[in-house]
Amino acid sequence: MSDKTVNLALPYLMPAQAQKHVTHNEALQTLDAVVQLVITAHLANPPAAPNEGECFWVLPGATDAWAGHSERLALRQDGAWIFIAPRTGWRGFDRIDGRLKVFTGSVWDECPLPADIRLSTLGIGATADPANRLAVSAPASLFTHSGDDHRLKINKAAPANTASLLFQSGWQGKAEMGLAGDDRFAIKVSNDGGAWKTALSITPEGRVEMGERPLVRAARTSGTLSPAAGSTTGFDDLHLAAGGFVLGAALASGQGHALVVPAGGTYLVTLNVDAETSSGHGVALRRNDTNDIIAVNGTDSTQSSTAITTLVQGDTLTLRHTGTAQLLFGYGHTEVSAFLL
Repeated sequence: MSDKTVNLALPYLMPAQAQKHVTHNEALQTLDAVVQLVITAHLANPPAAPNEGECFWVLPGATDAWAGHSERLALRQDGAWIFIAPRTGWRGFDRIDGRLKVFTGSVWDECPLPADIRLSTLGIGATADPANRLAVSAPASLFTHSGDDHRLKINKAAPANTASLLFQSGWQGKAEMGLAGDDRFAIKVSNDGGAWKTALSITPEGRVEMGERPLVRAARTSGTLSPAAGSTTGFDDLHLAAGGFVLGAALASGQGHALVVPAGGTYLVTLNVDAETSSGHGVALRRNDTNDIIAVNGTDSTQSSTAITTLVQGDTLTLRHTGTAQLLFGYGHTEVSAFLL
């Protein structure tokens, strides 16, 4: 029969043994060290003033009172050192980094997580909460393939719910893409995180809509007019308008309003002119009453011209007339169409 236990090497009390209390006390000292094990530090040399009950892990190359006891636990007890050889699988709390460690047979390593784990929240460099159950603070995040492909899946419960990616600046929403409130894929933007505009929307049938794209179809009130050469006419009706196109101030001629451009960019512009009678006329679409963008000239009853041009936010558009003609104004007649490319 062995004189020590198998796992903790605690000494047995033997028959007819003298001073049984000594053996018993040795066993208690070992139990006191390894049960609820706390490792104060990992050292190669004994500390100068250890406290009673402190336990240290002895590193290779130990010296002084620890010489010959490398890779052992050193327990300070009654002013002396007790050395204990741990077995693989022992666990202890490491006070240096505040973590529970497991002995691998040579070093104390962090306890491994189970292969399958279910967590309520997880924070990586950040604090998770009930709303943000996964929180990550890092310069970047990597999701890579296993095999050939990798997909990031975001699911929602019903069409009226949201499954999207929200982009913030200073914790304020600035852009969002995904299925936000319906089953259309949309890209939305906001200046203040409260008021949102849908820049792009794609229906489940694959149709693309750009509700905030600047576009307009503008004409003067329906009727005929013979503008004097050198005069200017504007617009009264926006038969189609989006993205901020509006009518500006009334013209001094009393013939409509200037058309105000809502955003800078490259536009496709079309001018249609419908003349009931003409002895030779010209109509030009003017920017800020200074530059002609496109123009039509001649005696034909119906003329059209299209051009690509650059406009700036706040530009005004009007029609400049030359020659003599009686023009038919209104929807489908003399009018201007434009949209941002």
